[in-house]
Amino acid sequence: MSLKHGLLGLLSSEGPTTGYDLDKLFKSSLDYFWQAKTSQIYRELSAMEDLGWLTSERVVQEDKPNKRVYSITAQGKKELLDWLMLADTGFNRTAKSPFMMRLFFAGEAGEAGREQAINMIKEYRKKCDVIKQGIAQATKEVSELKNDSDYEKYLKYWKMIVLHGEMFINTSIEWADKATAILEEDDS
Repeated sequence: MSLKHGLLGLLSSEGPTTGYDLDKLFKSSLDYFWQAKTSQIYRELSAMEDLGWLTSERVVQEDKPNKRVYSITAQGKKELLDWLMLADTGFNRTAKSPFMMRLFFAGEAGEAGREQAINMIKEYRKKCDVIKQGIAQATKEVSELKNDSDYEKYLKYWKMIVLHGEMFINTSIEWADKATAILEEDDS
Protein backbone atom coordinates (compact mmCIF):
# COMPACT_ATOMS: atom_id res chain seq x y z
CA MET A 1 0.00 0.00 0.00
CA SER A 2 1.10 3.51 -0.51
CA LEU A 3 0.16 6.56 1.43
CA LYS A 4 -1.31 8.03 -1.75
CA HIS A 5 -3.80 5.18 -2.06
CA GLY A 6 -4.84 5.46 1.57
CA LEU A 7 -5.55 9.16 1.09
CA LEU A 8 -7.45 8.45 -2.15
CA GLY A 9 -9.55 5.89 -0.26
CA LEU A 10 -10.38 8.39 2.46
CA LEU A 11 -11.32 11.06 -0.07
CA SER A 12 -13.45 8.58 -1.97
CA SER A 13 -15.35 7.46 1.13
CA GLU A 14 -15.61 10.82 2.89
CA GLY A 15 -15.99 13.24 -0.01
CA PRO A 16 -14.34 16.67 -0.14
CA THR A 17 -12.16 17.08 2.94
CA THR A 18 -9.56 19.48 4.30
CA GLY A 19 -5.97 18.37 4.75
CA TYR A 20 -6.38 18.84 8.50
CA ASP A 21 -9.43 16.55 8.57
CA LEU A 22 -7.72 14.00 6.29
CA ASP A 23 -4.82 13.89 8.74
CA LYS A 24 -7.22 13.30 11.66
CA LEU A 25 -9.16 10.65 9.71
CA PHE A 26 -5.94 8.90 8.74
CA LYS A 27 -4.69 8.81 12.33
CA SER A 28 -8.02 7.52 13.66
CA SER A 29 -8.38 4.73 11.11
CA LEU A 30 -5.48 3.78 8.84
CA ASP A 31 -2.81 4.52 11.43
CA TYR A 32 -3.31 1.08 12.96
CA PHE A 33 -1.58 -0.49 9.97
CA TRP A 34 0.04 2.38 8.06
CA GLN A 35 1.69 5.26 9.89
CA ALA A 36 2.30 8.66 8.32
CA LYS A 37 3.41 11.99 9.68
CA THR A 38 1.30 15.08 9.03
CA SER A 39 4.06 16.53 6.84
CA GLN A 40 4.05 13.36 4.70
CA ILE A 41 0.30 13.57 4.23
CA TYR A 42 0.46 17.17 3.01
CA ARG A 43 3.40 16.35 0.73
CA GLU A 44 1.44 13.46 -0.81
CA LEU A 45 -1.67 15.59 -1.27
CA SER A 46 0.41 18.08 -3.28
CA ALA A 47 1.98 15.29 -5.36
CA MET A 48 -1.43 13.71 -6.04
CA GLU A 49 -2.78 17.04 -7.19
CA ASP A 50 0.16 17.29 -9.61
CA LEU A 51 -0.75 13.79 -10.88
CA GLY A 52 -4.35 14.88 -11.44
CA TRP A 53 -5.72 12.43 -8.86
CA LEU A 54 -7.33 15.17 -6.82
CA THR A 55 -8.14 18.84 -6.94
CA SER A 56 -8.09 21.39 -4.18
CA GLU A 57 -9.92 24.59 -3.50
CA ARG A 58 -8.71 27.31 -1.17
CA VAL A 59 -11.44 28.45 1.19
CA VAL A 60 -10.99 31.89 2.75
CA GLN A 61 -12.26 32.19 6.32
CA GLU A 62 -12.52 35.36 8.39
CA ASP A 63 -12.34 34.07 11.97
CA LYS A 64 -10.04 31.12 11.27
CA PRO A 65 -7.02 30.41 9.10
CA ASN A 66 -7.80 29.73 5.44
CA LYS A 67 -8.16 26.10 4.50
CA ARG A 68 -7.75 23.90 1.44
CA VAL A 69 -10.46 21.37 0.59
CA TYR A 70 -9.40 18.33 -1.43
CA SER A 71 -11.62 16.28 -3.75
CA ILE A 72 -10.84 13.07 -5.63
CA THR A 73 -11.00 13.32 -9.43
CA ALA A 74 -12.21 10.70 -11.91
CA GLN A 75 -8.54 9.93 -12.62
CA GLY A 76 -7.90 9.54 -8.88
CA LYS A 77 -10.92 7.24 -8.51
CA LYS A 78 -9.60 5.12 -11.43
CA GLU A 79 -6.16 4.94 -9.78
CA LEU A 80 -7.75 3.83 -6.51
CA LEU A 81 -9.88 1.16 -8.20
CA ASP A 82 -6.91 -0.11 -10.26
CA TRP A 83 -4.86 -0.36 -7.08
CA LEU A 84 -7.68 -2.15 -5.24
CA MET A 85 -7.79 -4.82 -7.96
CA LEU A 86 -4.11 -5.79 -7.52
CA ALA A 87 -3.70 -9.33 -6.20
CA ASP A 88 -0.95 -8.49 -3.70
CA THR A 89 -1.49 -9.71 -0.13
CA GLY A 90 1.28 -7.47 1.13
CA PHE A 91 2.46 -10.20 3.50
CA ASN A 92 5.95 -9.19 4.51
CA ARG A 93 8.06 -11.17 6.95
CA THR A 94 11.03 -8.90 6.37
CA ALA A 95 9.67 -5.94 8.33
CA LYS A 96 12.47 -4.10 10.10
CA SER A 97 12.21 -3.72 13.87
CA PRO A 98 15.02 -2.08 15.84
CA PHE A 99 13.13 -3.19 18.98
CA MET A 100 13.37 -6.87 18.05
CA MET A 101 17.00 -6.45 16.95
CA ARG A 102 17.86 -4.99 20.39
CA LEU A 103 16.09 -7.87 22.13
CA PHE A 104 17.85 -10.42 19.95
CA PHE A 105 21.28 -9.15 21.03
CA ALA A 106 20.42 -8.04 24.61
CA GLY A 107 22.45 -10.94 26.01
CA GLU A 108 25.61 -9.14 24.89
CA ALA A 109 25.07 -6.59 27.67
CA GLY A 110 24.74 -9.16 30.46
CA GLU A 111 22.51 -8.30 33.42
CA ALA A 112 22.16 -4.68 32.24
CA GLY A 113 20.90 -6.00 28.89
CA ARG A 114 18.36 -8.20 30.64
CA GLU A 115 17.08 -5.28 32.72
CA GLN A 116 16.93 -3.04 29.65
CA ALA A 117 15.05 -5.76 27.73
CA ILE A 118 12.51 -6.09 30.56
CA ASN A 119 12.00 -2.32 30.61
CA MET A 120 11.61 -2.17 26.81
CA ILE A 121 9.08 -5.01 26.80
CA LYS A 122 7.08 -3.41 29.63
CA GLU A 123 7.04 -0.12 27.70
CA TYR A 124 5.95 -2.02 24.57
CA ARG A 125 3.15 -3.59 26.64
CA LYS A 126 1.97 -0.15 27.79
CA LYS A 127 1.86 1.05 24.18
CA CYS A 128 -0.14 -2.05 23.26
CA ASP A 129 -2.68 -1.21 25.96
CA VAL A 130 -3.11 2.30 24.51
CA ILE A 131 -3.56 0.87 21.01
CA LYS A 132 -6.05 -1.67 22.36
CA GLN A 133 -8.16 1.19 23.73
CA GLY A 134 -8.05 2.86 20.31
CA ILE A 135 -9.13 -0.36 18.62
CA ALA A 136 -12.02 -0.69 21.08
CA GLN A 137 -13.09 2.84 20.14
CA ALA A 138 -12.78 2.00 16.43
CA THR A 139 -14.91 -1.12 16.97
CA LYS A 140 -17.57 1.00 18.65
CA GLU A 141 -17.51 3.59 15.86
CA VAL A 142 -17.80 0.96 13.11
CA SER A 143 -20.68 -0.67 14.99
CA GLU A 144 -22.48 2.68 15.24
CA LEU A 145 -22.33 3.07 11.45
CA LYS A 146 -24.39 -0.08 10.77
CA ASN A 147 -27.52 1.95 9.99
CA ASP A 148 -25.75 4.65 7.98
CA SER A 149 -26.37 3.93 4.29
CA ASP A 150 -23.44 6.18 3.29
CA TYR A 151 -21.02 3.61 4.73
CA GLU A 152 -22.92 0.37 4.05
CA LYS A 153 -20.53 -0.80 1.32
CA TYR A 154 -17.52 -0.37 3.65
CA LEU A 155 -18.74 -1.88 6.93
CA LYS A 156 -17.83 -5.55 6.39
CA TYR A 157 -14.32 -4.54 5.34
CA TRP A 158 -13.88 -2.13 8.22
CA LYS A 159 -15.03 -4.84 10.64
CA MET A 160 -12.38 -7.19 9.19
CA ILE A 161 -9.65 -4.58 9.68
CA VAL A 162 -10.73 -3.86 13.25
CA LEU A 163 -10.80 -7.61 13.95
CA HIS A 164 -7.25 -7.95 12.58
CA GLY A 165 -6.09 -5.08 14.78
CA GLU A 166 -7.81 -6.56 17.82
CA MET A 167 -6.31 -10.01 17.31
CA PHE A 168 -2.85 -8.61 16.52
CA ILE A 169 -2.75 -6.39 19.60
CA ASN A 170 -4.06 -9.18 21.85
CA THR A 171 -1.30 -11.46 20.54
CA SER A 172 1.26 -8.70 21.09
CA ILE A 173 0.09 -8.25 24.68
CA GLU A 174 0.24 -12.00 25.28
CA TRP A 175 3.77 -12.09 23.81
CA ALA A 176 4.90 -9.17 26.02
CA ASP A 177 3.59 -10.89 29.15
CA LYS A 178 5.27 -14.19 28.28
CA ALA A 179 8.54 -12.51 27.24
CA THR A 180 8.66 -10.59 30.52
CA ALA A 181 8.03 -13.80 32.46
CA ILE A 182 10.89 -15.52 30.58
CA LEU A 183 13.31 -12.73 31.46
CA GLU A 184 12.15 -12.49 35.06
CA GLU A 185 12.25 -16.22 35.83
CA ASP A 186 14.89 -17.41 38.25
CA ASP A 187 17.87 -18.87 36.36
CA SER A 188 18.99 -21.05 39.29
